[in-house]
Parts: sequence; structure tokens; C-alpha cells
Amino acid sequence: MKTPLKSVLFIFLLAFSLQSCEDNDDTAAPAAIQVNDFIWKALNEVYLWQADVPNLADNRFANQNELNNFLKGYAKPEDLFEDLLYKPESKFQNGDAVDRFSWIVSDYTVLEQELNGVSKNNGVDFGLMRAAAGSNDLVGYVRYIIPNSDASSKAIKRGDLFPKINGTQITVSNYQQLLGQDSYTLNFADYVGSTFVSNGKSVSLTKTVLEENPIFINKVITSGSHKIGYLLYNGFYSDYDEKLNQAFGELKSQGITELVLDLRYNGGGSVRTSTRLATMITGQFGTNVFSKRQYNDKLMSVFSPESLNERFVSDIDGKAVNSLNLSKIYIITTASTASASELIINGLKPYISVVQIGETTTGKNVGSFTVYDSDTYLTKEGLNKNHKYAMQPLVFKIANASGFGDYQQGLTADYPQIERITTYGVLGDPAEPLLSKAISIITGNTAKSSGQDSEVTTMPYVTDSKIINGLRHGMYLETAPQELVNLIKK
Repeated sequence: MKTPLKSVLFIFLLAFSLQSCEDNDDTAAPAAIQVNDFIWKALNEVYLWQADVPNLADNRFANQNELNNFLKGYAKPEDLFEDLLYKPESKFQNGDAVDRFSWIVSDYTVLEQELNGVSKNNGVDFGLMRAAAGSNDLVGYVRYIIPNSDASSKAIKRGDLFPKINGTQITVSNYQQLLGQDSYTLNFADYVGSTFVSNGKSVSLTKTVLEENPIFINKVITSGSHKIGYLLYNGFYSDYDEKLNQAFGELKSQGITELVLDLRYNGGGSVRTSTRLATMITGQFGTNVFSKRQYNDKLMSVFSPESLNERFVSDIDGKAVNSLNLSKIYIITTASTASASELIINGLKPYISVVQIGETTTGKNVGSFTVYDSDTYLTKEGLNKNHKYAMQPLVFKIANASGFGDYQQGLTADYPQIERITTYGVLGDPAEPLLSKAISIITGNTAKSSGQDSEVTTMPYVTDSKIINGLRHGMYLETAPQELVNLIKK
């Protein structure tokens, strides 16, 4: 006999209320620690590793007063948040980190904009690397320039190197401060021998509110009998799903025979957009399961198995999907390829042949949704008007239809090739090394060697502009599942 759902939810809620420190007879959290109170209680509910953090245990505090005393020990909400994460990267940089991607912001409006590609930005997408192995000095390198930005009108291009900002050497301890300014001057250098030598060039840049179209290049390259579609896609921003579908319509109308999907600088984004993109690439699998989510044990009990699935879609906001019905795809990746980008690779593998070219990806098989200080934590209903803090904590793991999702160390390329700064090339040019490699695999012609490697090509990657600007290699749901919204109340 089946137990009615309402009874199951009632039993669950009753059991949880007996464990929780939120006793109606307890004293409410004082105004001075209400942000900290929100952080603890929301993480206690939804955090993926809640059971692994002793200070988040349901029975950690006997009552609200005990919790209040604990919360008063943190002057900054950010410090409390960091201490409640399970092995955060900031404290476990020797490879033992588990949670590398949860984050908190003091203004949810900014967070919401960032998740859709809107940020305060001067238009330079860059990476930072160490000046030498083991060095604390960093060097920036320009990856691409965002159109219609301040940088797009300046003398700066892909491959430019900048070891200094405002005349100050960039280091592991000051890069966030230097790059966090609204205006600054990049001081450029050339790599000569084994050192960076100033070339006297400087460019002053100012940040504006900038919306980045993630569809950076969409074109067809003809090579012999092959009509190869090439899409350089830099972020899974759901506001651009319609334009992404249009881009696939253009490729489809030109009768492409193969597709190279370039995700080398794509740190991820929307799970829904990833699922839609997978449908555009294929289309022959109906509404089969594309991916499966798993939450913490406390939350899993409220889900039906089907509600954990993401399925290939039959339409995009009521419009037909421009599907290519491909049985093989070629995907370019680097160390900056993460989350929703990795989901595309892993999610497609049970269905079609995925040929990965380039570098091993980041290794982010976990995702989030935005958590607010509201009546349910999962929507803005009953939002606390006294502050604008919000969190983007990791709340679920994700796997493909075959159940595989263990790629924390990254997805390894079938055809390894490091993106060399000394041989960067022009993005979208068939001679650009990584694209040239993809074309050679498709056509069966051997790609030309990009030349002798130099020391600059092997300097360790540290971070990139998308992480610094707040996107944090994210994979997220636009809205929390309705089952949780129905369940969780403050």
C-alpha cells in the first residue's frame, strides 16, 4: 500500500522539527547577527555536505540561544560562510579540497546579473599564470576582448601579456585588489628569453555594466568535402537560449556535416541551457534522460526519482529546437572549461561519440541554486529587507543517464594539446592551433606543428577573469525544485 505524499511530508517535517534548534520558545536571533542566522539555517537545510560539517549538524545547538552565541563569534558573514563549508579550497590547497565553488555575495541583485552574463566589466577576458613555477608573481594574458566594451576601443588584443597593474607587480596576494578596481592601467611586457620585459605599452581601462553575448563566433569552415560548423560559446546564460537556438538554425541551414563546439573559456552556467544545447546538438533522442541530480540525504527523501531528472527538450519556450541530429561532436576544452560545459560532454557520452580536444577540464560535477534570506530560502517570497546577502552554495551532484558523474579531477581530452600563449593564433581562424587540430581529426589530415614550446607555455594557471568577476565556474538551476520550496520554511 502506498503512503500518501502528504503523510510522508508531515512525518518528515515533524521529525526534522524535533531535531532542529528552531524551537518556537527560543529567543530569535538579534538583528546584529540576522545575516549569520540566515547563513547557518539555510546551509543546514540545503548544503550538499551538511552531514559532513559538525557545526551544521541538526543537533549541534540545543536552542536558538546556543546558536546565537556561536554566530556572535563571527564579525563578518563571509567568515562564517567559509568556516561552514566542507574542506573549502581556501584552506585545503594541497589537493584535499572538496568544496571549491560555493560562494556568498552581499547583494543578490549583482549575483542575479552575473548568472546571466551581466557584470561590471572593462571587456578584457584574461587568465592569470605564475611568472615561473613556484613564484608568487603573476602575469596576466588576454584571451579575448568582449565586443562593445571599453577594451574593444583600445589597443589591446588576444595574447597580450601584463605583469603589472598601475605599475605594481601582480602577485597571488594582491591580484584581487588590483583587478577589483573600477579603473586601472594594464602595463604590458614581452617574454624575452626566460623573463618578462616591459615593452612600454600601457592601456587604461574603465569598467561599465556590460552584458556579454556568449555566442562569440558562429561560422562554417569548408575543408574538402567537409562543411564544419564552428561555435565558440563562452557561457551558459539562459537569457541567450533563443539566440543560441537561432545560431544552430544558421548552421543547420548551411548543411554542416560536423560541429566543433569550442568551450575552452566556458566556465559554465545554467543546467537548463546545457540540456537545451544538448538537444540542439542531437534531437534524435526524444525526451530521454540527459542528467540526474542528487541532493543531501535530508532533502532526497522528498523527491520522486523522476523529479531528479533533466531530459532532452521538445521545444524551447514554445519554439521548435533547431537540432542537428549529430552522432558525433568535437569539443575543445582547457582548464577553464567547467560545470555546465562538462555536463555537455558527460551528458552526451551515453548517446553519441564525443571527441574532446585540448586540455583536461576543471572537474566540477556539482551545482547550486540561489539561496535568499526569505520565508523559504529558495524564492524571494517574504524576503528580509534589512540586507541583500544571498548564497550560491553547492547543493547537488550531477551524473549522466548512465549514472556516471565522478569527474572531480576533470575530463581528460582524447587528443591532448595545451593552448600555448606563444602560439595563440586568432580565434575562429582554421590555423589557430586547437581549431586546426580539430579540423585535422575531422578530415584525417595531420595538423601542422605549432612550433617549439617555450617556458612561458608551461607556467602554472592560477585563475581567470570569469572567476574573479564572480561567476566561479558555476552550474546552477534558475529556480529551486518545487518540492523543496514546498517543504522548507524558516
